Amino acid sequence: MTSLTAHRGEILHCLNENEHQYFEDGVLLIKDGYIENVGPSVDLINNLPEGTELIEHPNCLITPGFVDTHIHYPQCEIIASYGEQLLEWLETYTFPAEQKFADKEYASGIARFFLNQLINNGTTTAMVFATVHPQSVDAFFSEAEKHNLRMICGKVMMDRNAPQALLDTPESSYQESRELIEKWHNKGRLAYAVTPRFAPTSSDEQLASAGRLLKEYPDVHFQTHLSENKKECEWVAELFPESKNYLDVYERHQLLGKRSLFAHGIYLDDGEWQRLAETDSAISFCPGSNLFIGSGLFKLHKAREHQVKTGLGTDVAGGDSFSLLRTINQAYKTQQLQGEKLSALESLYLATLGGARALDLHDKIGNFETGKEADFVILDYLATDLLGFKMQYCEPLEERLFTLLHLGDDRAVKQTYIMGAEITF
Repeated sequence: MTSLTAHRGEILHCLNENEHQYFEDGVLLIKDGYIENVGPSVDLINNLPEGTELIEHPNCLITPGFVDTHIHYPQCEIIASYGEQLLEWLETYTFPAEQKFADKEYASGIARFFLNQLINNGTTTAMVFATVHPQSVDAFFSEAEKHNLRMICGKVMMDRNAPQALLDTPESSYQESRELIEKWHNKGRLAYAVTPRFAPTSSDEQLASAGRLLKEYPDVHFQTHLSENKKECEWVAELFPESKNYLDVYERHQLLGKRSLFAHGIYLDDGEWQRLAETDSAISFCPGSNLFIGSGLFKLHKAREHQVKTGLGTDVAGGDSFSLLRTINQAYKTQQLQGEKLSALESLYLATLGGARALDLHDKIGNFETGKEADFVILDYLATDLLGFKMQYCEPLEERLFTLLHLGDDRAVKQTYIMGAEITF
C-alpha cells in the first residue's frame, strides 16, 4: 500500500554549494519514504494525490537532515573531559574508555544512547568510528538497523602506539574488517568504512592492508585523521621519514579517493590540498573539537580555493556537543578569527548537501531532489524565548536562518524524520 505524506511549511534546501531553493509557504511530498515533489503550496496543495496526509508546520523551517562527517560513538562517556590536547587526550581519556567496548552488551547500550543523541539533534546520517573490537561495530550497526538509519561505521585498525588491549595486527585487522564488510556493507541503509585511527597507530603493513581492502571492495568508505595537531604532525614526520608530508603517508598506500574522508586537516600545505582535490577526497571540518582540545583553526578558505569536498563534524568527544547547529556556530567563529566569513547558506550547505557530497552519498541524501531518501528535520523558530524574541527583528531569509543556526541547539529540533516517518527513541 502506497504511503503519501505532505509537509507544509517554510522549506529550504541547497541545490549545490552556490544555489538554494526556498519556499516561504511550501509543500514537501513524500511517497513511500522518498521525495516525490517539493514546491510552493499554491501549486501543490490543491493537487495532492487522493489519500495524502497533510501535516502543517507553522513557525518552523523544514530542511534536509544534518550530516555529521566525523564522530566517535565509543567516546560518549568522555565528552567534556578536562584539560588535554590531542595526544594526551588519547592516553588520558580515549584509550581507557574504548577498552570497555570488548563487551558487546556495553557497546550496545552506548550505541543506543549515541543514536538517540544524533536524532534529538537532527542528525540523520553520520560517519562513525567504533573501536578496535569487531563487536563494537556489530553493536552499532544492529542498533542503527532497528531504526532504518543511513549510517557509516568501521572497526578501528591500530597495531602500534596504543595500549596492548586495543592493538590488533595487520592481518587480524584485515580479516576482521573483511568479515564486517561482508556482514554489514550495503545492508539496508548501512555502509562500512575502513578505519585506521591515524597514521601513528598503524604500521606501513597495516596501512597497506587497508589499501588492500579498498581495492577488493571499491564501494566501501575510508575514514581516518589527518593533520589535527602540531605535535601529531611532527610525530608522523618522525615515524614516516620517507613520506614527503602527512597526506603522502596515506597516498603511498592508495587510501585517497572519492569515498575517502580525512578529519581535521588543519596543517595542510597547498600540495596536500591539491592532492585531496585531484583524488576527489574529502575533509571533515570539526571546529568544536579543534577549539575544545586546542588543535588550531581550520582554513575553510583553502578548501574553497582548492575545491575540496568539505563537510562538518562534531567529533564527539573531542567536540563537546552532538549538535551541528552548535558546530555551525563554532565554525563561524573560527573563520572570524582568521578574517574570513561563513554565511548562513554556506553553513546549511556544509551541514546537509556538503556533508552528503563529502561522504559520496549526494545521490541519496542531502537535499529535496525527487527520488532522494526523505530524511529531514523540522526546526522551530520559536524554540526558546531568545529565538522568538530575536525573530521579531529578522526580515530577510538569510537573517532569520543565521539567527536560527547560531542561537539554535537541540531545543530547536522539533521533529526528525527518517525515510518520511517521524522517529523517536
